[in-house]
Amino acid sequence: MKVSFIIPPQFDGKQPAERTAGCTRVVYQAPNIYELTVAAVVQSIENVEVSYRDFVYFKTTTAGFIDFIKGDDSDIYCIWTVNLSIDNDIEAIRYLQQYNETSRIVLMGPGATFFSKKCLTDSSVIIVRGEPEATVHELISNISRGKSIEKTDGITFRDNSGVHTNRSRALIRDIDRLPFAARELIKDCVFHNPKIKDGPYTTMVTSRSCPFRCIYCVPSSLTFAREIDYRENHGIKPPVAFRSIDSIRDEIETICEQGYRAIGFMDDNFIWNESRTAQICGILKEKGIKWGCQARVDAITDNVARVLGDSNCCYVDLGVESFNDEILEYIKKGIKVTDIYNAISLLKKYNVPVKLNVLIGSSPLETRDTIRHTLREAKKLDVDQIMFNIVSPFPGTEYYNIAMANGWIKGGEYVPTDVQRSSILDLPQISSREMEHLLFINNISFFLSPKFVFRQLKRFTSFKEFAYSLRALKIKLFG
Repeated sequence: MKVSFIIPPQFDGKQPAERTAGCTRVVYQAPNIYELTVAAVVQSIENVEVSYRDFVYFKTTTAGFIDFIKGDDSDIYCIWTVNLSIDNDIEAIRYLQQYNETSRIVLMGPGATFFSKKCLTDSSVIIVRGEPEATVHELISNISRGKSIEKTDGITFRDNSGVHTNRSRALIRDIDRLPFAARELIKDCVFHNPKIKDGPYTTMVTSRSCPFRCIYCVPSSLTFAREIDYRENHGIKPPVAFRSIDSIRDEIETICEQGYRAIGFMDDNFIWNESRTAQICGILKEKGIKWGCQARVDAITDNVARVLGDSNCCYVDLGVESFNDEILEYIKKGIKVTDIYNAISLLKKYNVPVKLNVLIGSSPLETRDTIRHTLREAKKLDVDQIMFNIVSPFPGTEYYNIAMANGWIKGGEYVPTDVQRSSILDLPQISSREMEHLLFINNISFFLSPKFVFRQLKRFTSFKEFAYSLRALKIKLFG
């Protein structure tokens, strides 16, 4: 049996959806570590041949995609679907059904989990909800052996009698059992992260999910898929799962053997405590890997900042969202503005580059003045990078329920939108158009400022790095 994991090309000419974070369009390309982990799981099934085709990376046209399908004999196609990619993926399914009528299509990810009925175009499509690895393994094992899939936990499917949503599958508690991502399937793809400026670059995770209560948050596409399905059954967020230090060391060593020199950790929160962080940083320093991560500001202590600075950490993404304590309290961020200043001061002390994530419109308390104040404060801190986004009321989040109840969503219902550029929220004291204008103006004033440009130019070691970063900036600002 042949199984192909595919990232379909973008059929409408827009910038493709970014499928790892899951809420933006691609600024710079990176491997989808979650989908590659599922591919590695499928590789363990006897008599199953696995391939991976990233049609976005190779800029494949619609005609090229159709030519591929016509010449391909895969039995199953797997697609990792996020909200922004749903319509495009449904178009890909139409082509697959038209030119390879006997194949089956497996959709995973948050888009398929929440919008399963929309994605379930006919009986050839099977939806895998929530955390996918164990479900996909059982599903494809059964298909390869000619067994029924009807009792497979964690799937939604259609047959002659209608749509069936099977019971959810229990989460994998020991994630050390999972194989390392099948990076060998993308050996022809070379990725770079402009924040690291070294490569080749890959991604990795050391934990799953986040215990904090931010009302708007979709920290990654895997976390969101897990949370949508788990909340449906338990009413709370799923528990956090951690990998052991031995497992993390083994994967980093494998990554080095494969020729990678840079890693972006995609954990919702990379820093959980000083001891664990110091152990991982020690491995990264020993292997000479350049790397970056995401963290909460209240996790940054003097000891943490010191080990980050001592281990080739090229960036820490800090989700600050607002410089207004009332807004931070409303969105249940669990921090104060003073925590933001303290974290940045400590990271600067040890020369760790800082990227701030600022979120416009995360609360009905937001006004033009609170947004302008936040943007001014963020820029005054003189950090390496700032990402300005507009909150989106993602279905499955607390903020979606609040926005729906108060009629703040334009058109009355959620529509997938790129949080780096567009808004579907009209809040009591500020409109979507005003938020979009403030976002654009502040992106221009920050990323085209002489200080930012000069700082970035000093960090480049080659014209290739400069050209890559310039292209990413153009996409970020203008699409």
